[in-house]
Amino acid sequence: MTIKNKTNKEQISSQVEKPGCIFPDVLSNFTKFGKKGKLNNICSYGGHMKQETNNRVPMFEDIPENASNIRLGHLANTKKKNAYRQEAILGVLFAMPAILGFIIFTLGPMLASLILSFTDYAVFNKLKFVGFENYINLFNGDNPFFYKSILVTFYYVALSVPLGLTFHFFLAVLMNRKIKFRGIYRAVFYLPTILPIAATCTVWMWLFNPDFGLLNYLLGFLGIPKLMWIGSEAGVVPSIVLTAVWIAGNTMVTFLAGLQDIPRQMLEAVDVDGGNAFHKLRHITIPMVSSTIFFNFIMGIINGFQVIVQPMMMTAGGPNNSSLFYGMFLYKEAFEFSRMGSACAIAWVLFIIIMIFTGLTFKSSPMWVYYEGEVKGK
Repeated sequence: MTIKNKTNKEQISSQVEKPGCIFPDVLSNFTKFGKKGKLNNICSYGGHMKQETNNRVPMFEDIPENASNIRLGHLANTKKKNAYRQEAILGVLFAMPAILGFIIFTLGPMLASLILSFTDYAVFNKLKFVGFENYINLFNGDNPFFYKSILVTFYYVALSVPLGLTFHFFLAVLMNRKIKFRGIYRAVFYLPTILPIAATCTVWMWLFNPDFGLLNYLLGFLGIPKLMWIGSEAGVVPSIVLTAVWIAGNTMVTFLAGLQDIPRQMLEAVDVDGGNAFHKLRHITIPMVSSTIFFNFIMGIINGFQVIVQPMMMTAGGPNNSSLFYGMFLYKEAFEFSRMGSACAIAWVLFIIIMIFTGLTFKSSPMWVYYEGEVKGK
């Protein structure tokens, strides 16, 4: 009996060691049963159960030959999931400084200003909730500088955005041509962008000086009467627009990148068809860089509504508040009159204005913006 049991155990062990079994640990427990014991094969696959009785050795005919490969594949998938989880955790950790910076320095102050816009917060006074009173006082005319600053800012945006886009675009077209010393020209035109804005304003104040400024000297040389430039109500905003258009670096580089992305085959096809430079510009260049124009247009609107440094340094809002931009109005309300609650309301009105113009621009973009690979009407 001992010899038969031993033989039975060896047969079972030999079956357990076969690669077809995917549960060898479970089947190894079968050797614990005696000759008269009843063996129940717990090994199953695909819902099939096989029951063995007495001294018979469990059979594995219904288990596919690649069962061990399935087990290995399951282990491989588990390892991949763990690797992806580790990569996700590392990605979040690397992005955490930017996320925390956005929450602490952008999202947090925005939410705080929104809450303060419904209060009469004035730094040294006790905080008091006033509801929509700050917004009502702005729109009902209690503050006479509110509408004045909006008109001045709209005037500036209406002049600076189209003039700036046009000048910077054609400047980029010139810088894209194969000419001598092209790199030097590009550096010279980009230089105003990296200069300190305070230094730039100081230079332009000297150029605009009505008595000994360089611009009036050139006008006198040409026999043209002198202009007051930033000293007159009619000329102060156009003069500030001139200083903004002169800073062409970032917009020019963006246009230059778009121009260099135009396929040369398309321009050569116009030459083959007998077209001239105007045809290339009208039918190839402008449509192909329309997405770049769209981007620069959006950025021009955003920056135009937020301008503050040039008018503050060059005119301080004068003469007669004719250069009182919206940003200056907000600054004066917050830091000169210490009406922080009202200043926060002014800031949120500016945010809504920018969002409206940005949304309208996005809404109109399908009519004039072309993206490579896009099919119109779909």
